[in-house]
Amino acid sequence: MTRGAPIPDTVTLHVPFRISKRGGRKEMHLPEGATQSQRTDNTLVKALARAFRWKRMLESGEFATIAELAEREGIAPSYMTRVLRLTLLAPDIIEGILDRKQGPEVTLAQVLEPFPMEWTEQRGS
Repeated sequence: MTRGAPIPDTVTLHVPFRISKRGGRKEMHLPEGATQSQRTDNTLVKALARAFRWKRMLESGEFATIAELAEREGIAPSYMTRVLRLTLLAPDIIEGILDRKQGPEVTLAQVLEPFPMEWTEQRGS
């Protein structure tokens, strides 16, 4: 083994990036050409899971109405209705969200907006 230069106690690393706020949380943006792994939008995934859970609870007869279920969950019926609409998204769109293949422009706020019922039209918007 050869002796080289002594190892410093501190190493400084400079990484160029900028921070922006999006939907109340901060996001890191890397410079052009840098690769960044896609992260699952946890709020969107959670909303999808809730939507399908609520749909199952309504279909099973556990709750007779959305209002009854919303009261049990402690949320507004209007919000529950908007989230329940997510079960009407095209299967490949849902898969894309769960597989992290959706673009960063696909957010919970965006998918809660009214969307076409026809799956082919959903893909076009």
